[in-house]
Amino acid sequence: MTTESSRNAARDTVRADARRNRERLLAAARAVFAEHGIDAPMATVARRAGVGVATLYRHFPTRDALVRGAFARQMRTCGRALHDALAAEDPWEGLTHLVETVCALQREERGFPAAFLDAFPETTAEHARTREQAERDLTSLVRKAQASGALRPDFHPSDLVVALVAHCGLVAALPDDAKASRRLVAYLLQSFRATPSDDPLPPPTTLTLRGFPATVENGGRASPRRG
Repeated sequence: MTTESSRNAARDTVRADARRNRERLLAAARAVFAEHGIDAPMATVARRAGVGVATLYRHFPTRDALVRGAFARQMRTCGRALHDALAAEDPWEGLTHLVETVCALQREERGFPAAFLDAFPETTAEHARTREQAERDLTSLVRKAQASGALRPDFHPSDLVVALVAHCGLVAALPDDAKASRRLVAYLLQSFRATPSDDPLPPPTTLTLRGFPATVENGGRASPRRG
């Protein structure tokens, strides 16, 4: 093997190691954020990934960068859902698709609700523009759905934020109760409609008052009441 070939092979090895470290860090971050919230110590993420803190900071210089990286796929999915909702021929169907997509992500990736609510603070002008555009698109979607007669006329874009916050709270308190999540989403969507819906709700949860979560600890995981 020539000297140049050896150098190329060494560079390829370094790049491959860097990619593996990055993927380990992202997987560890999602697990740690799910258990302890997105304010968990960076060192905890590094230990979970099996790398040094210096390696973590080489890949992700700030916590914001790590949170963005950990949930980049989920945020891209939310962006596509909003784009598809605006392009939908039926704006009500578009709005329904958007709500169901975001809530499914909140339910399936336990660290995502906190990251979604944090809304990825604008550390750059580009991020600020992205958020502002999303807010304009959401307002446009609401107006289109109201103009179609499907969405109640007194609905405000902030109502959707309130609904998503409520669903985040449910997922944090009952992370393993998918039935409760789906039923709440159905209730919310029916409350958005301009006219009552005869669509049946999803099956109810088996939750009772005895099993009602008493406290929420560890970044959003509930401690059930013991009786």
